[in-house]
Amino acid sequence: MNPSVAVKIFEAGRSAGADFVEIFEEETRGSALGLRDRKIETATAGTDYGIGIRLLYGTEVLYGFTSDESEEALVKLVQTLAFGRIASSSAQNSGLASVAEGFEFAPQKRVSDYNAAAFKDPRVLGQAVKQDFLFRADEAARKVSDKVVQVAASVTDCCTTINLLNSEGLNLTLDRSRLRVNVTVTATDGTERLTTHESPGALGGYELLPNYSPEALATESAERVVRMLSAGYIKGGQMPVVMGNGFGGVIFHEACGHPLETEAVRRNASPFCGKLGQAIGQPCLTAIDDGTLDGVWGSLKFDDEGMPTQRTVLIENGILKSYMSDRVGAAEVGVARTGSARRESYKYAPVSRMRNTFIAPGKDSFDSMIESMDYGLYAARMAGGSVNPATGEFNFAVDEGYVVRNGKICEPVRGATLIGKGHEIMPRISMVGSDLELATGVCGASSGHVPVTVGQPTIKVDQILVGGR
Repeated sequence: MNPSVAVKIFEAGRSAGADFVEIFEEETRGSALGLRDRKIETATAGTDYGIGIRLLYGTEVLYGFTSDESEEALVKLVQTLAFGRIASSSAQNSGLASVAEGFEFAPQKRVSDYNAAAFKDPRVLGQAVKQDFLFRADEAARKVSDKVVQVAASVTDCCTTINLLNSEGLNLTLDRSRLRVNVTVTATDGTERLTTHESPGALGGYELLPNYSPEALATESAERVVRMLSAGYIKGGQMPVVMGNGFGGVIFHEACGHPLETEAVRRNASPFCGKLGQAIGQPCLTAIDDGTLDGVWGSLKFDDEGMPTQRTVLIENGILKSYMSDRVGAAEVGVARTGSARRESYKYAPVSRMRNTFIAPGKDSFDSMIESMDYGLYAARMAGGSVNPATGEFNFAVDEGYVVRNGKICEPVRGATLIGKGHEIMPRISMVGSDLELATGVCGASSGHVPVTVGQPTIKVDQILVGGR
């Protein structure tokens, strides 16, 4: 964006009494190639461009967006957003008062979230590069068992350039690129069908494809779904559960992570309101949200307000240490900003969101967790579920589970669900392993869907309600 146009937008906001004006200009090019049952089923590519403008009156947010980049359209958008506003004394006394005369941006900074030296640009190389991965995945899955009746695979990529400017002088350009693969396998025994999948991803372009073996992903998925197809059902009730590493962290993400965002705290819609410095878990529990992990799916060099991301310790040895915050949330809750402002695109105003959120490694062994259980469930792999962010109540399916009897893993079971409230479950986490693993995902909330990573080592929860038959 032309800096002189940006200044005109800031001046329009100042004239309407805004305390802060922000411009978020974004161009995104995404593509996907998908296979189902040995045939290419989908091939899509597209570009989206737009500009979002945010006005702040204290902590009140006015937001609008357009795909028209002309100065006239952008100034009109500001005037429409601020219709009926009168320039306030706070704005007149701020740095915005002299926007038209002598306003200076900080020196422009351009930052890539990925390894630019190794980057193989999907926008240049096209979709044909993806085909080999898809057909190899299909072939590998079908070799596992004749019970495999359907295989779907896809490779998606997304390249984004963002220009972020604000009335405090910020002038930042962000280059982002992500690539994700997916292998989904369905099996049947003639009467029932089960489906499972693997879907890793990372920051970068086509240079990442060799990191993902389609044979390994397809074989793992196929073996798991066939194994679970012949499984029985667990008798439900309150019991101890050992939860496997990696995607098991989705429960912490949904039931505890969202209530630790200032977007929930500032609305008094979190069970953790007012509990900073208090014990909310046992000393074995430490949880972190880290936006700085190199190359990891949910990482960002700068958040969507232009603040450097950081490693935020949420819970340390059971003590609540921090919330995740954006500009508005930090101001309303009275905490420091943590570089956690995120949005799906220019169509959304940013709010506090998670990045890479995980339970930190502990010292307990997997064997000691299993041996400590007389009867319970080993939830080796979690699936999806639902949560009420205001209460922390959750209900998550177990994708791969096993009964534990007398300290030994026994027969596989399916159809199990874990039910509870996040703030009630955390104090029951009594053992934490050292085998931390992260898993990719996409999280939806008020600022749209954003890429996130969840994770944990293997953990033991002393008691949780298990739904079954």
